[in-house]
Amino acid sequence: MTTMIVWSEEVRKRIPDLHLTLGIVKNVKVGPSTKRNQEIYNCIVSMIRENYDLENLKNDPVIRAYRDFYWHYLKIDPTKVRPAGEALIRRILSGKSVPSISNVVDAYNAASIETKISLGAYDYDLLKFPLHVRFAKSGEKFKPIGKSETQLAGKELVVADEEKIICLYPHRDSEKTKVDSNTRNVLILGYGVPNLDSEVVFNAVKIACNYILEVAGGNIERIEKYVI
Repeated sequence: MTTMIVWSEEVRKRIPDLHLTLGIVKNVKVGPSTKRNQEIYNCIVSMIRENYDLENLKNDPVIRAYRDFYWHYLKIDPTKVRPAGEALIRRILSGKSVPSISNVVDAYNAASIETKISLGAYDYDLLKFPLHVRFAKSGEKFKPIGKSETQLAGKELVVADEEKIICLYPHRDSEKTKVDSNTRNVLILGYGVPNLDSEVVFNAVKIACNYILEVAGGNIERIEKYVI
């Protein structure tokens, strides 16, 4: 089986406990959010509101692992740039709804809210494998979804294919590889960090893939862990 994730030596040395889970769902039909999307979302929202509030959320071990990773390894203040799962949960706990994008995007967002794991979804057919987990080069360009293209400082942790950066690990995805109405095959990445069990991330990706199947059809080709 072809290796799909390659870790740079610098990442191996500086962040020795990093890990990723990769899931591939093929032959999906991307479209508007469905009734099933809403049912999944409503159930998860009820669970979140029953178990968390804005004050105690930061004490959850998964949230804490991401926050510590931001502080210690990325040098990012996680109260200003939120981990993806935490950002979605905070919207809910603040009484706001999570914007509906499409059946597929809403499905993986629901899995991220449920598990608190930072997940990313990408158009598989726009990627040139293997993917490389590395530090950005100074001046390298990146265009986040919905934002202007920017030049990176050269210290950011990124995931890139053979041609381009597809995300800033683990919180911002690229406009160039996003899931849209033309997408037929989806790559899900579950972003692991130190002090976070790889099985927890694996389970989050599995949940995301299964939710996608429920709302957009298709078939799961593989779900596998990559650990430094």
